[in-house]
Amino acid sequence: MADNLLVVHGGGPTAVINASLYGVIREAKKNPSIGKVLGAIGGTGAIFTEQFLDLTAFSDEKLKLLLHTPASAIGSSRYPLYEEDYAKMPEIFKKHHIGYVLLNGGNGTMDACEHIYEVCRDHGIGVAGIPKTVDNDIAMTDHVPGYGSAARYLAATTQEVGEDVKSLPIHVSVIEAMGRNAGWITAASALARRKKGDAPHLIYVPERPFHEDEFLEDVERLYKEKGGVVVVASEGLTNVNGESIVPPIFKSDRAVYYGDVSAYLAELVIKKLGIKARSEKPGICGRASIALQSPVDRAEAILVGELAVKAVTSGNGGHMIGFKRQPGDIYQVEPVLVPLKDVMLYERKLPEAYINERGNDITDEFVKWCEPLIGGPLPEFLNFRDYI
Repeated sequence: MADNLLVVHGGGPTAVINASLYGVIREAKKNPSIGKVLGAIGGTGAIFTEQFLDLTAFSDEKLKLLLHTPASAIGSSRYPLYEEDYAKMPEIFKKHHIGYVLLNGGNGTMDACEHIYEVCRDHGIGVAGIPKTVDNDIAMTDHVPGYGSAARYLAATTQEVGEDVKSLPIHVSVIEAMGRNAGWITAASALARRKKGDAPHLIYVPERPFHEDEFLEDVERLYKEKGGVVVVASEGLTNVNGESIVPPIFKSDRAVYYGDVSAYLAELVIKKLGIKARSEKPGICGRASIALQSPVDRAEAILVGELAVKAVTSGNGGHMIGFKRQPGDIYQVEPVLVPLKDVMLYERKLPEAYINERGNDITDEFVKWCEPLIGGPLPEFLNFRDYI
């Protein structure tokens, strides 16, 4: 009897997490050692409620819809796991004839994946990780599926806001980007520029301390020069003491919730400079947008799903699929197997080489690195102000 394969989603969804699921199902159907592909409905907590759905029961026509389905088709969670929880898993898996387990998620999920691998290895159950995050902060890989689409969304949104502000240059617009501890998404706004002077005019990432006086100085200078200014700021900006520039508004046992950085900065501009300002916070729109899904991101998401199946069925459990970028002007990546123990809970920050000296912009080196991931140029448009 062939062993079943279980897929579990963890953490926040992306625009291509379901493409990885599609890759898993497609590859598993080719493998005679796999019986059913089961989906944990609702994330890791579904393991204990044994809420599994047979995904191989769906037609190929239906399954192709996963490639363009936002969020997580099988649900996800941030369900906390403890040692006693991990210890229960092997018996649950054996009860459902599950011989292979794949977890698709970010840093926390890869940590859980390694723990599940350790408790299952002596039971003959293979466990591997599929990387996923919009934040692009997973270690030991050039980039992560989910990021390219989030980067494309923010670049396109910033470009459109920039044209709006250019056409009515009377205020400062502050866009807040996701990524509390790492500035990868925020930095992607730099891809909005078609020529020198285009928005965004200022970019602030959490890897550098935020200096309020320098921010106000830069905004005032640019406002006098342009009349309209677009700022992109990370949700995780901190001061020189490492404290959030906005105070916490709620604390729980597991998390601290802060106010909006964009609203705080817009209010600062109004109060300190007397300039009209407004804030924009796309938030989860960027990770849910199928309309701006990157085709490169989607293709690579399918690939890591397929390769995870191959890894776990060939005895390479305990690994995550990663990407190693190849040198040269043409974008190419080589898939690699990364030990889960080298990945779990390590955050990959934006390198210093990608941030300018003043800490208010992104370098061309980052733009060159990021451009291939968004899957082609942003839409062209015509603004007659460019010809005056």
